[in-house]
Amino acid sequence: MANFESNSGANTGAGSSAVASKAFDVNRLAVPFAKAFLFTVLISAATMAGALPIPGTPVPVTLQTLVLALAGLTLTWRQAVSSVLMYLAIGAAGMPVFAGGKSGVVAFAGPSVGFLVGFVFGVAAIALVKSALEGVVNAAMPEDSVAKKFARFGAYFAASVVGSLVIYAFGFVGQSLMMHLPVWAIAVASTGFIVGDIIKAAIASAAYAGLYGAFKHNTNA
Repeated sequence: MANFESNSGANTGAGSSAVASKAFDVNRLAVPFAKAFLFTVLISAATMAGALPIPGTPVPVTLQTLVLALAGLTLTWRQAVSSVLMYLAIGAAGMPVFAGGKSGVVAFAGPSVGFLVGFVFGVAAIALVKSALEGVVNAAMPEDSVAKKFARFGAYFAASVVGSLVIYAFGFVGQSLMMHLPVWAIAVASTGFIVGDIIKAAIASAAYAGLYGAFKHNTNA
């Protein structure tokens, strides 16, 4: 009888451990997906909120790059890329989440196609550069120093600028091919984008640097 009860207890314990393990595995998958999906919604909302046209270029200014910078700084590169891919997928499926309220696969045949593709690589670049520079800053400076806070901001700003440059590289080439114009002409006409995105990179970096502790805890969850 004692052996039976012992075995029964052992089986019950093993069963509970298995259930707990499965629940933990589900959480490990659900939490990163939820984070990525949240930024998918934010990217879509940033575009649907409106756009500011820039004379000389058919690609308008939106808040997308601000949200993309925050996504790259907040998420791992895999989560950030997944977020952008989900955004592109729902746009291709017919949701009006692209600049100017466009949707469907036809949007990938327009002058903005290079920027849409660049979003994927740009957000990955932000996440990877941020991770590398953050590691250097954390290793080189004491944890609670004021200088380290500014160094973190500088690292995040640099990562955001690198991501923007990657997006521009894809965007300018794509727009050049679609409009049959030289890349330099596209770049000159897009000067308004560059100034705006530098400002947005600074805003995103300042926001992330100010909430570093909370974001770091959630990213590692």
